[in-house]
Amino acid sequence: MPTTKSAAKRLRSSAKRKLRNQVRKSLNRTAEKKFMALVEANNAEGATAALADCFSALDRAAKEGTIHTNKADRKKARLTVKLKALAAAK
Repeated sequence: MPTTKSAAKRLRSSAKRKLRNQVRKSLNRTAEKKFMALVEANNAEGATAALADCFSALDRAAKEGTIHTNKADRKKARLTVKLKALAAAK
């Protein structure tokens, strides 16, 4: 149990922040899985739309501080490479 009032507040706020971060990370993973499923199904049009959703989720998570900006940029670059490889295969 926290001893001071400030420690009690930090405990409450960290619990809220943890829940918010978990939701954002889950949305990122879901968007990425949808994109990868479309890439594996060789659906270039659907994958392009799903990539935009991935970018949006990653940028939002980076802006809010859930993930580091560089991590979001790295993931976006890797996902783009996979989409370009799909387009080149056709």
